[in-house]
Amino acid sequence: MPGFFEKQKKEYKKILDETMKKFPERKEKFLTVSDKEVKRVYTKENTDKLNLDETLSLPGIYPYTRGVQPTMYRGRFWTMRQYAGFGTAEESNERYKFLLQKGQTGLSIAFDLPTQMGYDSDHPMSEGEVGKVGVAIDSLADMEVLFDGIPMDQVSTSMTINAPASILLAMYIAVAEKQSVTSNQLRGTIQNDILKEYIARGTYIFPPQPSMRLIIDTFEYCSRNVPKWNTISISGYHIREAGSTAAQEIAFTLADGISYVKAAIKSGLDVDNFAPRLSFFFNAHNDLLEEIAKFRAARYLWAKIMKKQFKAENPKSMMLRFHTQTAGCTLTAQQPDNNIIRVAIQTLAAVLGGTQSLHTNSRDEALALPTEHSVQIALRTQQIVAHESGVTNTIDPLAGSYYIESLTSDLIKEAWEMIEKIEEMGGMVSAIEKGFVQQQIQNSAYNYQKSIEKKERIIVGVNEFKVKEDSKPELLKVDPIIGENQKAKLKKLKNSRDNNLVKEKLEHIKRIAKSEKNLMPSILEAVKVYATLGEICGILREEFGEYKESVIL
Repeated sequence: MPGFFEKQKKEYKKILDETMKKFPERKEKFLTVSDKEVKRVYTKENTDKLNLDETLSLPGIYPYTRGVQPTMYRGRFWTMRQYAGFGTAEESNERYKFLLQKGQTGLSIAFDLPTQMGYDSDHPMSEGEVGKVGVAIDSLADMEVLFDGIPMDQVSTSMTINAPASILLAMYIAVAEKQSVTSNQLRGTIQNDILKEYIARGTYIFPPQPSMRLIIDTFEYCSRNVPKWNTISISGYHIREAGSTAAQEIAFTLADGISYVKAAIKSGLDVDNFAPRLSFFFNAHNDLLEEIAKFRAARYLWAKIMKKQFKAENPKSMMLRFHTQTAGCTLTAQQPDNNIIRVAIQTLAAVLGGTQSLHTNSRDEALALPTEHSVQIALRTQQIVAHESGVTNTIDPLAGSYYIESLTSDLIKEAWEMIEKIEEMGGMVSAIEKGFVQQQIQNSAYNYQKSIEKKERIIVGVNEFKVKEDSKPELLKVDPIIGENQKAKLKKLKNSRDNNLVKEKLEHIKRIAKSEKNLMPSILEAVKVYATLGEICGILREEFGEYKESVIL
């Protein structure tokens, strides 16, 4: 006798055939954002062969597919961070205080391009870029202003900085000391992920090997001196922004993580001493269900990698904790108010996927840096999801869904195959040098753009549902005089500090760079006497050289 499900299938097929004759399905292909085919309906047949007893272990229990905490948002909400920074330290300080007053629970600092590239504001390469896409930080003096009136023992701070991350961290520690806050009280994260800069973003300075040394030095220093600090945010965000698929975002991010763990172990660090402070940074794209499955798959894979490959024993070493940012690449200049809806969907994806921290983009960011009004709407989006939507009342509410579990399993399999391929190539650094990763992302980005231009993928307001727009929203504009003002401040600083002492500290960095000693203590000593970011990076450029990108076509 056929079972109930078999009877249902026959009945469904009959009804489906009749319906399709009268009302055929849309002619478009049914695909995820990552171009994976989506079946008409998912049933228990799609999950029967999956090992759900393992992947669906309870939250807070290895392999953490359903979440890294046993209570998740029933205990406390994710950290609500709005990525912010522009112009001078004074202006950014005002924006941070505004956001904290509106209910933000953590700071997230955006630095301008000269700072990200290790140049002072008076360097010729900085011309026209000072304060444009983030705040200009040349020295400890700027960092002091940036955190004026902000209690550093009470706020968690994320700094999106990579090549000169150790220098900005040293400045942060030094400012905290001036507030009488000890380094063991500091909480936050530095991005400090140089491999993804070579892959997708481009704000690198030094070649891979010395860059890896600087990262491992921060691991070691913070494990002893800044124990609550997340020493790296291994970032898939920019990989996705560059055009990768969801599976590629998982694979390339975790492959980067594997490289950092290997380098740290090779330097003599014990995995359970540094791995608990590793964190990740993912993108929340438009495909709500694929993104939820992506976050779950990433947690599962990282737990397996840390336990099986690196023999971690501390459960915290196996937990993939991550910050999420909604997808900047999905924001449109056309009909910018539509971006509010996109960000709300992406916020739901991040929360339903179990993020620990979240930044929501503002509606006007395809046009300019966000206004205070736009930032408030973005923050309110998080607060409404947290307090009004009901999705935070239970953990991993979509677990057991035939579609979600099938997607999660497919992403685990596809990402793992890519990770294995990278390992066979000699690891991520080798794969980057060969151009493999860049080429994979370029191919995915090309296919995605082609589907938009062919209208196989509809982007509301861009290739369909267009309207004539006569006016543009009010935009935030950075005053071009900021560059000149920052130069004047820098000149005044250099005239007032003890330049002999600065020279001595810079020479000490040079000596340490030639050795195998940890660079962090010497960098900290230099920033305390107001050596500038550009001066310290200049010394390291002399010793380490600069990275030259290989053109991948």
